[in-house]
Amino acid sequence: MFGLMRRGLLLTGVAVGVLLSGCGSTVLNRAPVEDRGSVSGKAAMDARTAAVKQLPGFENAGKPGYYTVKPGDTMIRIGLETGQTHKDITRWNSIDNPNKIEVGQVLRVVPPVASETTAAASTASVAVAKPVSTSSVTSTPIAAGTAKPASAPVAAASAPTPAPAPAAANATATASASGDDEINWIWPGNGPVLAGFDEAKNKGLDIGGSAGDPVVAAAEGRVVYAGAGLRGYGNLIILKHNSTYLTAYAHNQTLLVKEDQSVKKGQKIAEMGNSDADRVKLHFEVRRQGKPVDPSKYLPAK
Repeated sequence: MFGLMRRGLLLTGVAVGVLLSGCGSTVLNRAPVEDRGSVSGKAAMDARTAAVKQLPGFENAGKPGYYTVKPGDTMIRIGLETGQTHKDITRWNSIDNPNKIEVGQVLRVVPPVASETTAAASTASVAVAKPVSTSSVTSTPIAAGTAKPASAPVAAASAPTPAPAPAAANATATASASGDDEINWIWPGNGPVLAGFDEAKNKGLDIGGSAGDPVVAAAEGRVVYAGAGLRGYGNLIILKHNSTYLTAYAHNQTLLVKEDQSVKKGQKIAEMGNSDADRVKLHFEVRRQGKPVDPSKYLPAK
């Protein structure tokens, strides 16, 4: 009898142990649930961090008039590549420090007022059209009256002449654009051509000479850059001639002009040298709306 009672107590203890171990396993099974929660929270945090790291202007990537910064870019190079001045690009993008731009950052490289001016001109032309239609309607009852007032509608009828203004504006713009191409270029140096234009390897002409030889402005313009901040160009001068053309003069020994200075065609702006080059030479580029073009097609025959 005592043996049976002892065996019963042992079985009860085993049962209690099983129950307790079951409870323990239930507690242990909760851990993965908590881990999944923490993983989800980490993913959400990563998403928030990625959103915070979006670079300025990312929403304009790929749009006309915008430029995405590439490795090795500087504001000076971006200006040369887009046909704009580095100061203008800095101002258009409200950049405090032009030396701190990031790869992937998207910059405006056209004047922000261009679209606003177009919209204003369109609104103005619509505003002019309304009074024209009103005067033509009121001219009917006036013409039916005395002969003398009839001259008033004639004057009013002639008022619509301002309506074709957009066409005139287009003609003026076309003339201006063609005028941009009518530049009488001269050679910036007197030496022989050492290397011709190659869009892939040489974006301009290499002109030979001796150290100290004069480098002159190929056309009238304004100095938009003078310095040595563009790798591969040495002491460099960039002139802006109009809304279409820039010229670049590289590897100079001495720079004789400063930024924002106006220069005349043929004015001495530098002395030839070999800064950042393997020999004394002038590297000369013509850029049309930022794209390098063959200078020999613009310069007079020697």
